Amino acid sequence: MLSPMPAPKGFRYEERDDGVALVTLDRPEKLNALTFEIYAELRDLFAALARRDEVRSVVITGSGRAFCSGGDVHEIIGPLLEKDMPGLLEFTRMTCDLVKNIRALKKPVIAALNGTTAGAGAAIALACDLRVAAAGSKIAFLFVKVGLAGADMGAAYLLPRYVGLAKATELLMLGDAITAEEAKAIGLHNEVVPAEEVLPRALAFAARLAKGPTFALGMTKELLDEQQHQSLLGALDNEARAQAICMQTRDFHEAYHAFVEKREPRFQGK
Repeated sequence: MLSPMPAPKGFRYEERDDGVALVTLDRPEKLNALTFEIYAELRDLFAALARRDEVRSVVITGSGRAFCSGGDVHEIIGPLLEKDMPGLLEFTRMTCDLVKNIRALKKPVIAALNGTTAGAGAAIALACDLRVAAAGSKIAFLFVKVGLAGADMGAAYLLPRYVGLAKATELLMLGDAITAEEAKAIGLHNEVVPAEEVLPRALAFAARLAKGPTFALGMTKELLDEQQHQSLLGALDNEARAQAICMQTRDFHEAYHAFVEKREPRFQGK
């Protein structure tokens, strides 16, 4: 058992008995806007989760009426005006490292979008593996509306892969908000449910995945990212090697024995 995670600021962290870690952004009075410190702590948290075997899936959500409204205008955008180029690059690389750590985590990450999701909040949601959103809520990649490139925190890489290049160009260049219902229709959100069902549904997804073969799920996530820019032959070769590796795991053997014995498999992620 690893030592307890340090207490974060700006969000709450809980490890549940079912193998799910719950991260709750917790500045409801600020629509869960991010600060320099929260960015850094989230970046470090997702890096540390790779080493916590007791955590097998992750849910990230917000408190109050927002998931995350992006960077705090007063605590981030204002101070950025005073930074030189090296200081600005240090900040933008930190924000990108948060997305990199979410994608590099070989465990499923589910965004429970309980309300407003904008700017960096939209980028964080996009970096997750699945998105469950509240009916009537909105999501906006509004970087251009504050004079920044719409290509931020991986948005120009990830968004076209969900919604296609034409729709991604529209969303990133106009910066307009779309409803959860439209986001689901274009392939961005996985499910849209009543607001009170968002977190329970996301936790149910996460619990189901936590019971699954963690190693194989991590391999699936890795290949989904890598093969977007590979040839079919390269992808087939990668998948052949990945499956051969998975076939050496205890989970693969357990799935066979469970089938033969007519019982549910007991996966251990090994």
